[in-house]
Amino acid sequence: MDGILEKAAVRRFIDAANSLGVKGQINILAETARTAVDAAHGLGIEVGQIASSLIFTLPSGNPLLIITSGRHRVDTELVAKNLNIAELGRADANYVKEVSGYSVGGVSPIGWITTPEITLIDEALNDYEVVWAASGHPHAVYPTSFAELIACTSATPMVVGE
Repeated sequence: MDGILEKAAVRRFIDAANSLGVKGQINILAETARTAVDAAHGLGIEVGQIASSLIFTLPSGNPLLIITSGRHRVDTELVAKNLNIAELGRADANYVKEVSGYSVGGVSPIGWITTPEITLIDEALNDYEVVWAASGHPHAVYPTSFAELIACTSATPMVVGE
């Protein structure tokens, strides 16, 4: 896994993490962390401890970031209802890369090139002392906490799925 820390997206994460005072260090996984199950397996933790950064589009066309627990899927109808909008739009890989600067599978909750219009965080992540999020590459993750994620992203806590 040589060279991961030199990748531009990972460097952007590192710069953002340093400026925000993030305490956790990047952990390079031998296996991919493209899915919450993969990441949890690689770290030897519960899948619920994985803080996945999922991107949707809002009616404005701007990005919605949902930092969700890997233990469930986002209920898009519930989230749309709670945001008082008709529906969440699907974001394809090109849109994700364009707005966040990260490729799918390595999307970090911080260090975006475009600030999301809205950022939500799954209340289920508060069940864990330590959660793990991507840090710019499918093999790179870092430990954080529910409180630190809120502080770094200004996310609004919400129930986003069951």
